Amino acid sequence: MCRSTINKIDYLVALITEFALAHHVSTQYAYQYLQKYKGLDFVERFYDVEHTFSFENTVEDLTAYCKRMGGTLAHKL
Repeated sequence: MCRSTINKIDYLVALITEFALAHHVSTQYAYQYLQKYKGLDFVERFYDVEHTFSFENTVEDLTAYCKRMGGTLAHKL
């Protein structure tokens, strides 16, 4: 596996963890929520930009995006 792929995986794991902490949910629930409401697709498409922001900013972006896609978690930072 190439280094860039490993970096992206590490980033996604950390981002899911930060999303879970921000919303006071388990990491498993955060992963399922982000999968269901296309948050992981969003990060995949815009990884080049999103990974340059703080986790707080990216969690805000994900929260807003998932809400537009039908999600109901409110941002709790």
